[in-house]
Amino acid sequence: MPKLLIEGVGEFEVPEGVRLVNALEDNGGEPLHRCGGYARCGTCRVEFLAGEPEEMTEAEKTLLESQGGLGEFRLSCQCVVERDMHVKVLRPFSESGLNSPGKRPADQITP
Repeated sequence: MPKLLIEGVGEFEVPEGVRLVNALEDNGGEPLHRCGGYARCGTCRVEFLAGEPEEMTEAEKTLLESQGGLGEFRLSCQCVVERDMHVKVLRPFSESGLNSPGKRPADQITP
């Protein structure tokens, strides 16, 4: 099983193929995901410190280009845990002032 190291939280074993946003939420990473995982809002931003996926969905690329984030951060809703990863959640729910992180994204990426 791949290991997911969440900066400031801890290291967890995560089944291969799990959406990163859900792995983060399930292990105390507190990602926001206000659009439900459809790459529309950009609130689920993460910085990869190691293990960044090589591929990017078209939806993620489009949003990152529009927000000036291409090469700066990734969307956890558009990434799948396929290997060991070390990430930093850039917009934690606990710092948002919102009453919920958003509706839990589906298990599969469906932008």
